[in-house]
This record gives sequence, structure tokens and C-alpha cells, in this order.
Amino acid sequence: MTGSHRAATTTRRGAGAATRGRRSGRTRIRIVLATAVSLLVLVTAGAGWAYLRLNGNIDTFGADGISDDRPAAASDGQNVLVIGSDARTAGNSELGGGDKNDIGRSDTAFLLHVYADHRHAVAVSIPRDTLLDIPPCKLPDGSWTETRHQAMFNEAYTVGSTAEGNPACTQNTVENLTGLRVDHTVVVDFKGFSALTEVVGGVEVCVPQDIYQKDLNPNRATRGKRLFTQGVQTVSGQKALDYVRIRHGIGDGSDIGRIKRQQAFVGSLIKKVKSDGLTPTRLLPLADAATTSMTVDPGLGSADKLVSFAMSLKDIDLNDTRFVTVPWRYEGARVAIVEPDAAALWAALKADRTLDGQDAGGGSDAGDGKGTSSSEGDGSSKGAGSSTDADEEAPAEDISVTVRNGTGVTGLAARAAAVLEASGVTVTGTATASSQDHRTTVIEYGPGRRAEAETLARLLGTGELRSTTGGGLEVVLGQSYADQAGASSASPAPSEVPAEVAEGARTADDDLCASLSYG
Repeated sequence: MTGSHRAATTTRRGAGAATRGRRSGRTRIRIVLATAVSLLVLVTAGAGWAYLRLNGNIDTFGADGISDDRPAAASDGQNVLVIGSDARTAGNSELGGGDKNDIGRSDTAFLLHVYADHRHAVAVSIPRDTLLDIPPCKLPDGSWTETRHQAMFNEAYTVGSTAEGNPACTQNTVENLTGLRVDHTVVVDFKGFSALTEVVGGVEVCVPQDIYQKDLNPNRATRGKRLFTQGVQTVSGQKALDYVRIRHGIGDGSDIGRIKRQQAFVGSLIKKVKSDGLTPTRLLPLADAATTSMTVDPGLGSADKLVSFAMSLKDIDLNDTRFVTVPWRYEGARVAIVEPDAAALWAALKADRTLDGQDAGGGSDAGDGKGTSSSEGDGSSKGAGSSTDADEEAPAEDISVTVRNGTGVTGLAARAAAVLEASGVTVTGTATASSQDHRTTVIEYGPGRRAEAETLARLLGTGELRSTTGGGLEVVLGQSYADQAGASSASPAPSEVPAEVAEGARTADDDLCASLSYG
């Protein structure tokens, strides 16, 4: 072989080696890319499988049972109704339920208001024995019930007498009570609650005293064995369920006292979940556990919506997550709502003001809206705009008046009553007018009471004055006031929420052993 041939061969071998090197490099890159893509596909498929699994877990209730007569939706905040059901179906009887053929019942309920700034939240518990109006609700045969007055709150869930209960009726009832639109409703039964507490590894609670079987079941003939020892401890599963259901043997044995312990439990649960981290990876196992026994409204009927809602709560500090009970008093063996205290609370939530009066709306001062002194659009000949001078008006403190709702807007009379009460007026009662088609607001006054009517017109920002031969004083609210209240959030400033409501609030970071009973 000549030198030139050897050189050529060497050159070709070098070129071949370089080519093989480039091919080998490209092959390794392709292998790495293929592996990465495969892993990505597997991870994505796994997440997709998890979401499909969650979607398969979730049950929804029909939207056709939700009333058409609803409060206006909030712009940025959300109201979520959470119902604890003691349904006796699908294995719940083994966890403490009754007859498996029994109808669905609600054991506890609270309305969670997430403020528009998504940095504050308050849960308002509604005792199950609260006496209130249950508005028309849909029955299984498609017909609708008549309004029931002075009924117990938990009766709304049993309307229709079905095993799964009637969450739409409870939602309608809460909207009718509060004047707030419920954006979502979530029902969790015994099994879902028990599974959730196990997945988080247990929840820390404080037991105020030793608890025995008879405390959980007062029908027992003997005290039975000890279930809980006094002090701080971690509970999960059946034990967690027993803790939140205990009613007798602590304090006055009332549902109010049990609510206090339930609020402490939920706060501790939130604290545990947040300490573990609010990430999709952490939330998926929790959602899987909870959704096995969860029923939600159609708006939350998918895994991505549930996880997205949970993620929206991640910036709310424990100290800014508060728990209160609707202002109440005993009425015999039942519970009555105290007005205008409750109306002031609902008004504060609607205005996105915290219990201590802070603006949590993320924008302008929504709670400081004031009624206009004009009756523009009222159609009245003698509205507030044509009232006499202020020095001819009667002092608000000297006025007693009845307020009636002459519109189809739920809670309007209570909201107006709160406005008047905040100014010193005594509201002797609120009621529904004989008809709900009043376009204008009318203030009827008897002989010698025009000055009082003038004051009411100014405080409400609207009102046609009409003299009557009777000696009373009455406000019949029309659509003019409803429109004005919707535009200006006419309500008492949230700083006027009764001090006992704000001072009695519990945070998710409070001492576990504090305020665990009533009486």
C-alpha cells in the first residue's frame, strides 16, 4: 500500500469514526429525550388517572331544586355552604348512624364566606334547631312545597324524605335567611369525614373532661367505658367522628356547645392541612378520601374545580380564618335568631368587611355606601327628596316602626331593619307585606307622626310618605329600596356588628382548649 493510499484510508477511518461519534451522540440525545418524554407521559397519565378517579367519586345534586328567586352573586368573594350529613346509607350506619332505611338528615352546617381579597374567611355556624322560614323546595315528584314558617333549620334537609337528603332545599333556606348567594354547596357524610381525618394523619383536639360511652349515647343504661381522656390528643377515623358528635356530658349538653367543639376541630384540621402544604400533590389524596362520600352542587362537580377551589384558600392566614355562630337565643327547647344582630352580620359579609370592620373587598370601601337623599326613580310625589328640613325631623331614638318587605328580594326587610337599628330606631318587627309587587317604598304614618316618617325616609334614602287614619308607623319596602341597597350595599357599617359576635369569634390558630363549651 502506498503512502497516499494509507493516508486516504486513515482519512476515511477518521471520518467514519467522527460520523459514528456524531451518530452515537445523537442516539444518546434521542434516548434521553425519549426517556424524558416517556416519564412525562407517565406522570401526566398518573395525574390524569387521579383526576378521573376523583371525577368518578364525586356525586352532584340536581340544580333544578335550587330556587330561581336568589340573591345577586358577589363579584369576587364566595359563599360555600358546608353540610355534615348523618346519612344512614352506604356504610354510614357502622360509623354511628341509625336505621339504614332512615331518611337523610343534616347534623351540622356552616356558611363559609371567602372574602374578595382571598386573604380572609369566616365560617358562620347555624344551629340545627334554629327556628326560621323554609322557602318553597322541590319534592321528588317535581312539585314544590309551600313556605314553612317557624320550622327547624335541619328540617330543610329532610324535605322529600329521601335517603340522600335535600341539599338544594337547605341551600335555598340559607339564601332566604342571609340574603347572600350561596355559590357552592358541599355535603360530607360520616364516611367522608372519617376517611379525611385518617389521610391527614389525625387531627389534634382538646377534650375538656373525661368522656364515656353514655356521653355519646345518652340512652345507655350505664356510663360505659371511657372514650376520651381529658386533655390534648390526636384523633382520626371513628374517634374523630365521636369527638365532633359528642353533645351530652359537656357544658349544658346543647347543640350550641357541640358547635363550639366542631369549630375548634375544623380550625385544627385546617391548621394541619396548611402545615402539610396546599399543593395539588398533597390535595389529591385528601380529595380522593373526601370525595368518596361527598355530594356537591354541579358547579363543583369535577376534580379540577374542587382542587382549584382548595388552592384559592392557600393565602388565607390561620388568624384570618374565623368561626362564629349566628346570633341566637333560646326559645324554649329551640333556638331563635337575634335581630338585628344577625342582619348586621350578613350585611358585613355582603360588604366584604371583616368582623372588626376592615375592608377585605380588595377594592374601594364597599361597606360605606350611603343611601341617597333623593327618590329618583321612585315615582313618588313626596319622597325623601321632598322631605322637610332636618330640624323638623324626629330623633331616631324616639321612633318605633314595623318594616315589611313588599318585594321578592329575600332578606330585604332584615337588611333595612339593620340600617334603621344602627341609627337608633327601634324596629318592633319585620314581616312580608301582603303583596310583593311594590315598586316604590312607602312610609305610612298616623296623626302627629309625620316628623318620624321624615326621619325614616332620610335614613332609608327613599320613601313616599302617606298619612293614614291609624296611629301606627310602618315601612313597606319597594323595589326602589332593593335597587338602592344593591347599588350601595345599604347596610350598617360592619364596625356596628355587635361586639359579642366579633369578640366571640374563634380563629383557626386559637388555643385548642379555649372555649369548648357553652354553659
